[in-house]
Amino acid sequence: MAIDYSHTYAVIMAGGGGTRLWPVSRKERPKQLLPLLGQDTLFQSTVARLKNLFPPERILVVTVEEQAREMKLQAPEIPEENYLIEPAPRGTASVVGMAAMVLQKRDPHASMAVLPSDHFIRNVDLFHYLLKAAFEVADNGYLVTLGITPTAPSTAYGYIQQGIALDGEYKYPAYLVKSFKEKPDEQTAQQLLRSGDHSWNSGMFIWRADTIMNEINRQMPQLGAELKVIGEAWGTSKQNDVLNKRWLVLKNETVDYGVMEKAEQVAVLPAGGLGWSDVGMWSSMFEVLLPDMNGNIATNSSLHLAHETHNTLVYGGSMDRLIVTIGVDDMVIVDTGDALLVCKSDQSQKVKEVVEHLRKHRQDKFL
Repeated sequence: MAIDYSHTYAVIMAGGGGTRLWPVSRKERPKQLLPLLGQDTLFQSTVARLKNLFPPERILVVTVEEQAREMKLQAPEIPEENYLIEPAPRGTASVVGMAAMVLQKRDPHASMAVLPSDHFIRNVDLFHYLLKAAFEVADNGYLVTLGITPTAPSTAYGYIQQGIALDGEYKYPAYLVKSFKEKPDEQTAQQLLRSGDHSWNSGMFIWRADTIMNEINRQMPQLGAELKVIGEAWGTSKQNDVLNKRWLVLKNETVDYGVMEKAEQVAVLPAGGLGWSDVGMWSSMFEVLLPDMNGNIATNSSLHLAHETHNTLVYGGSMDRLIVTIGVDDMVIVDTGDALLVCKSDQSQKVKEVVEHLRKHRQDKFL
């Protein structure tokens, strides 16, 4: 049966902190609000990618209050009531539950694509095709995830093992999920890559609102019970009071661990050729920005003089400030004026540890 796409919605998860892109990504201006890869911010690029598939009134954004103000300025076409505000971050399971609850109240036949706000996707046409195919699979009661065909033995992503192909005539090959795996070590990542039946977990999900709510009620009954109370008050004068009170008692949990890993009807569409990156750390810039003939990248108005320098990223904040590198290879250099980061590109995931150190020692002015 053909899908009625007028009941499909996009839900953008946009409340994260992006700590591994410090010192540019800060508490007040996290990475999704920044123009890291060009003129548009990552959030604006995410919204733009959804055009021709979802009208603005069918795009919802779940975020926190301090980020919502800037997002409304960056994407004024999305209606005010489609910004769903978390009183405090409580993990992606709560984000998904809130959006599903709101959509069920608006449209009992709603299906939703849950998408992070800070990803990069080069092949937008293929992305649209995949989403349409995923909605078809989700219409048959599956929780669907988009997998990314691995191009390297990455230790930065979780992995999804595909099982048997789904029965049915779908637009795109779809498989039952055999297992989810946490971020592996180097040796395990090489084994998973060689196996040929594993995808990177992209964090993009597609399902019917009623299907995911049933799974939340089954596997996370406390979250389900709190969402039921919040839903009953939604749209009334008590909405904010009930939301604030009930939200703060929720456990901080991801939808992967809280729901997906133990659900039975889970499918994966493994996607190659999307040109996807989660822009998760500074080294991922090498995947999405074009380097010069020596593999160097200078971005965000950086004035970079590279002498005998190779495969190095320089991110600066001013054309008035010259950054010179001599005899430097495989480095990341980020200058924000009040902080300077210098690290080997294969160590850039450890930036998160620096942020934890600053937080622990209450150096909040750098956060």
